[in-house]
Amino acid sequence: MAQQIRNFSIIAHIDHGKSTLADRLLQSTRAVSERESREQLLDSMDLERERGITIKASAVTVHHTCDGQEYMLNFIDTPGHVDFTYEVSRALTACEGAVLVVDSTQGVQAQTVANAYLAVEQDLELIPVINKIDLPAAAPDEVAMEIEQVLGLPAEEAISCSAKTGAGIHELLDRICRKLPPPREQVTDKTRALIFDSVYDDYRGVVVYVRVFDGKLTVGDKIRMMGAGRTWHVTELGKYTPKATKAQSLGPGETGYMVAAIKTLADVRVGDTITIDADPAAEPLPGYEEPKQMVFCDFYPATSGASGGKGSDFETLRDAIERLKLNDASFTYAPVHSEALGFGFRCGFLGLLHMDIIQERLEREGGVEIVQTAPTVSYQVKMTDGTLKDVTNPADLPDPNYYEDILEPIVKMEIICPTDCIGDVMKLCGNRRGVYKSQQFLSDTRQILDYHLPLAEIIYDFHDKLKSMTRGYGTMDYEIVGYHSDRLVKVDILINGDPVEALAIIVHREKAEQRGRMLLQKLRKQIPRHQFEIPLQAAIGGKIIARETIKSMRKNVTAKCYGGDVTRKRKLLEKQKEGKKRMKSIGSVEIPQEAFMAVLEQEE
Repeated sequence: MAQQIRNFSIIAHIDHGKSTLADRLLQSTRAVSERESREQLLDSMDLERERGITIKASAVTVHHTCDGQEYMLNFIDTPGHVDFTYEVSRALTACEGAVLVVDSTQGVQAQTVANAYLAVEQDLELIPVINKIDLPAAAPDEVAMEIEQVLGLPAEEAISCSAKTGAGIHELLDRICRKLPPPREQVTDKTRALIFDSVYDDYRGVVVYVRVFDGKLTVGDKIRMMGAGRTWHVTELGKYTPKATKAQSLGPGETGYMVAAIKTLADVRVGDTITIDADPAAEPLPGYEEPKQMVFCDFYPATSGASGGKGSDFETLRDAIERLKLNDASFTYAPVHSEALGFGFRCGFLGLLHMDIIQERLEREGGVEIVQTAPTVSYQVKMTDGTLKDVTNPADLPDPNYYEDILEPIVKMEIICPTDCIGDVMKLCGNRRGVYKSQQFLSDTRQILDYHLPLAEIIYDFHDKLKSMTRGYGTMDYEIVGYHSDRLVKVDILINGDPVEALAIIVHREKAEQRGRMLLQKLRKQIPRHQFEIPLQAAIGGKIIARETIKSMRKNVTAKCYGGDVTRKRKLLEKQKEGKKRMKSIGSVEIPQEAFMAVLEQEE
């Protein structure tokens, strides 16, 4: 039976038609009827349907008859955005092949190349598919040549199809059955199954997605997770076809879901190996690296503040974050307290889109309004005793006497852009401290640029700038390659002499003065005038590098004092001066929420 199983993923650049192709495969194999089908059938989250993107990978089993034999096809629809690359790499580990979708109007893009390399690293068989051939601007032959040039896949092997009209889908299904390899032979008779995803269900607990490599899983088995070392009883097994269909057992080469009354997502580690407790396997399957959070920011409830705010808002935010964490194991959180914003959470994300989606889900599903601080990246600080310390918040940076160096994350970036925009793109990368690595010819009109850039320089607005200077044709893909030392400093912002930790930033020494001054000018517009003068300062250590002043509001105390001796006026003015001095010594500055948001806006 295992000879008739095909496990594959659908991979592509964002918006090249993966989810539509998955819909069409479900229809062509009669897995869903015409009446049940709808667009983006596998994207179950409201946010996925609204934004038109896939966030979570989803696994489905269908059947197809080719050359008189019935094949079981297990396929996974994966996300295309760079922030969710870890979802793609997890899905590929559970497969023997991949369908690489390329848009016939746009050609090979940055993520196409990145995902193809991911598949090649896993030794998967690739089937190139040129999609959207029904569009007037389609150029399938040129795109096939591009695929051959960049990825080395023969142009004549590319299948032209349209996921919208269904043209070429039957041919693709036959090619999958004939070309993709069956699951590998069992190497042991002991049961080994790989966990490649898990979701939380309010009624059944954690639903675990598994791919069985050796042996089989049966309902009622007592299983052990080899990494976590905990044991559970299997209460339900099944497959998504795409409705959940129960099964008595899952054999070698099959993918499906498993329910075992697991209460929290923390008990399940993606990449762990499941084996039978009474007869365990000698060693686990190779798993995955844990996804590493790269972007950090603080979330605070919008209604609380320096006055302490309402405790209930903080509790609502905590509940919302804990509920969300059940369904998304790739973000982290820890409670923090800020003088200016009260109690909140320091959260870690895989990238800016991930942060954006989590914030929207918290506000939508948790019903809380959120104030967020400026996103920062994770730095490594080399202490004087030689140890390395991770710092995710500039306010946590130790005293300069205790550390020797700050290391920042560096990314290897691939940019695909039109040839006539190359000068602008190189200038943009140069301004962001980029190091040029190589340039590759893609076609007559497009080229690939390789750069090494600091992550901190690209997380804000790099993508928007790239899109606008390439008229929307530029695409980028990046991966973290390591940490690198540079002349980095922490800039503190002092308001009325007191440092505000939520406004602190870590920047390059050469840009520190410019960034500090820009920030102070924004704050000056945001903070209202008080009865006394407020100095705003940017400082590195004890040295002030920029200053702005918010003038005091002035009350005319001599208005009712007309005529008579000038000493009367002077007496009143002296009295006012004393009052202002006293007010300044005990007065506290009210900082509005907008001031914290001003830090987010980056201008060149």
